[in-house]
Amino acid sequence: MTRLGDLERAVMDVLWDSVPGTSDGVTVREVADALGGRELAYTTVMTVLDRLAGKGMVQREREGRAWRYRAAASREAHIAQLMLDALDLGGSRDAALVRFARSVTGTEADVLRAALGAEAGLPTPADRQAGLTDRVDDPRAGRARRADEATDR
Repeated sequence: MTRLGDLERAVMDVLWDSVPGTSDGVTVREVADALGGRELAYTTVMTVLDRLAGKGMVQREREGRAWRYRAAASREAHIAQLMLDALDLGGSRDAALVRFARSVTGTEADVLRAALGAEAGLPTPADRQAGLTDRVDDPRAGRARRADEATDR
């Protein structure tokens, strides 16, 4: 994934902040107005959006004579991809992940633990508080399942 320049990032921030997934998108004029403090020409914003579309960062749809733009992926998905790309830069991915894990705050570590636990099918802290920690082995699936997930087949 290509890293974004300062202006591209500012334009993407406008799209991420102002266009919910159900929106029809925003026009070049709306993006330019949102970037008003930068005093950019309309054609500059149009060029940046066109280049972002070429990079696959934005989707656009024709509306009359104008285009409506929206981000192709969420800000979080973009950041996650940047992190994965950084891991591919060379060296040991494992060592880089360990170094990263040691550098996060306690709250960030809790978020990572919860995400990894959910991915592995482990009960969340909310499940534990609700008493939903009963697990049964499911030899057909090769994994442990919560008792309330187990069914006869």
